[in-house]
Amino acid sequence: MSIHATPASWGQPLPEWLSLQDAAAFYGVSVDTLRRRIAAGKLRASRFGVRLIRVRVEDLDQLFRVIPTGDDPAGRRTSGNLRRTG
Repeated sequence: MSIHATPASWGQPLPEWLSLQDAAAFYGVSVDTLRRRIAAGKLRASRFGVRLIRVRVEDLDQLFRVIPTGDDPAGRRTSGNLRRTG
């Protein structure tokens, strides 16, 4: 079993594609949860070879959306979303 670093610890801009393990670690969900979302058609994924499955950061951002609170009726968040810069 290998240990995966989370994107935040890489010290680099977030890549466009993440492995299921890295995406699960970053969002605090299990790989099985991501696999269920892919199977249900709620999360797009691409296969890179026979066993490698990758998901786009932008698709993860759309899947894990912010829930509006009483303090912010529009549900907007100014920081914390995974957005690629540059």
